[in-house]
Amino acid sequence: MRRVVSLFLPNLAIERLRRLERPAMRLPERAVLHCPVDDDPGDCSAPRRGGWRPGARWARQDTPSHGDVAAQIAALPTHAQPPMRELGRRSEAASHPYKAGVPTRRIIATVPQPFEQAPLALVGKVGRREEVVSACVGARALGIHPGMAATHARALVSDLDFRPAEPAADAALLDRLALLAVRRWSPIAAVTPTDGLWIDLAGCDHLHGGEERFCARLIAFCRRAGFTARVAVADTAGAAHALARFGSDELTRIEPRATAEAIAPLPVAALRLAPSALAAARKFGFERIADLLPVARGPLARRLGLAAITRLDQALGAVAEPITPREDAQVPVVERRLLEPIGTAEAIEQVMRDLLGDLAVVLQAHGLGARSLRLTGLRVDGGEQVVAVGTSRPTREVSHLLRLFKLRIERIDPGMGLEHFRLVASHTEPLDAVDLGAVLAGETLVRDPARLVDVIAGRIGVRSVFRIAPVESHVPERAVVHSDPNERPGNWPAWQRPIRLFARPEPLSHVMALLPDQPPRRFEWRGKTYTVVAGDGPERVHGEWWRRDAEVWAVRDYYRVEDEEGGRYWLFRRGDGFEEDTGDLSWWIHGLFG
Repeated sequence: MRRVVSLFLPNLAIERLRRLERPAMRLPERAVLHCPVDDDPGDCSAPRRGGWRPGARWARQDTPSHGDVAAQIAALPTHAQPPMRELGRRSEAASHPYKAGVPTRRIIATVPQPFEQAPLALVGKVGRREEVVSACVGARALGIHPGMAATHARALVSDLDFRPAEPAADAALLDRLALLAVRRWSPIAAVTPTDGLWIDLAGCDHLHGGEERFCARLIAFCRRAGFTARVAVADTAGAAHALARFGSDELTRIEPRATAEAIAPLPVAALRLAPSALAAARKFGFERIADLLPVARGPLARRLGLAAITRLDQALGAVAEPITPREDAQVPVVERRLLEPIGTAEAIEQVMRDLLGDLAVVLQAHGLGARSLRLTGLRVDGGEQVVAVGTSRPTREVSHLLRLFKLRIERIDPGMGLEHFRLVASHTEPLDAVDLGAVLAGETLVRDPARLVDVIAGRIGVRSVFRIAPVESHVPERAVVHSDPNERPGNWPAWQRPIRLFARPEPLSHVMALLPDQPPRRFEWRGKTYTVVAGDGPERVHGEWWRRDAEVWAVRDYYRVEDEEGGRYWLFRRGDGFEEDTGDLSWWIHGLFG
């Protein structure tokens, strides 16, 4: 289901100028703290750098008594009295150098806060007169609002900071934001008229932790950049646009299939109607969207115009409103607009061939090869048909890519006809020239399995095509792993392992075997009894103790056995037959030979 996010930046023009002024606003330098230092501490009972040990007998001969020192200290002013005695050895414990208390005399340096931003209003030319196109909160508090004549605003507040509006700079900022959204958030993102973005989250919301988390992160991102943002999520672009601008909350998320109830209390202006349609709605008493819903479409179209009915149906989802995504210059894109709609498989195949030829030229110019291609066909009724193919290696060969797309033609529903095609190489990788000298000389013949892998993966799925590669592990379940089908696996160890290995070992019942090392003579598996005529083993496999404690003493004894009908099986017994900690002596079947 389609889910559209609408990002609304109500103060884009003002906050863009504030953001440009931010580097110029420098905080004043911090005040330097000069702590008072007493260069003349007075008489000290212990001479400094004298080369003697404090507390020696000769150092205490001509020193004053403790009572004299205490009297001298008491005679000093309170602020000049030392915190402790300095006569001979100190009996008090010295304070920790990194845990010293706050000094008695503290100097608090106050740093002035940055000055408040002055009120600002932007003036632009609308028609033949100059109007206020945007105003900050401070300017609005003074009575300046968008739509007011510039002369009236200057007369009302003469010393207000009026600046010319720069719509081109605002549009460039929104374009850069849309490009960021295409590269990081969703492949479908577009700029709404003058004040925000549309982001289609269909199929990619789980990559961002869900819709609510994505919207919260989007608001936080705009706040860090210095912009005020409002975000809404709905099933249609029109509903999300209306809720972001006329909703009551900063973040509004509408549950799927609840669009009509959500936009019903909004004013009619939320439908992006023309000024003439809004005037007609006020004339006939239509104040909210809920007033338009019960009215028949015919009379409503005669009163408000056909464009107003289209906007209402787009918001409700009755009429498709495609979002033209912002094109990324780094992503190779080609497109074709047809003079007449097409609907046959042969015509669609020819358009695919032409688009792939154009895309191959673009990829060759940049030295790239395609790993993932997405073809979008726009139908006459506004619907979209999307098919995608992937390759195991980068390529720009038209015939090979066309063969992959032909497998997807049956999934395209042309409807009344397709009139616009767009081919995007969403994932590309560098593709250099390949040295074919040895092949052309006939010295060697190297077959690339990539084409075969792509064709098979296009039929049965990408995850169904893989190679088995060995892994350094004695445990059979961990000894193999799925790898890239184009890469050759390493050397296999000389183990006598079965061709078919079960994903999970299956238990056996009614097993007859001689302990401790003899293979079983009889066992029952899946309700059938098997009599063993030959056996070989055991092959002892210990658990990998470094993975978990339960495998420290784990032991398996594997046997290769053959029954009366010639079937060969790979069985194992848990435990060595002596220690109980090694296993419970239960029997299991793990694979089949042949």
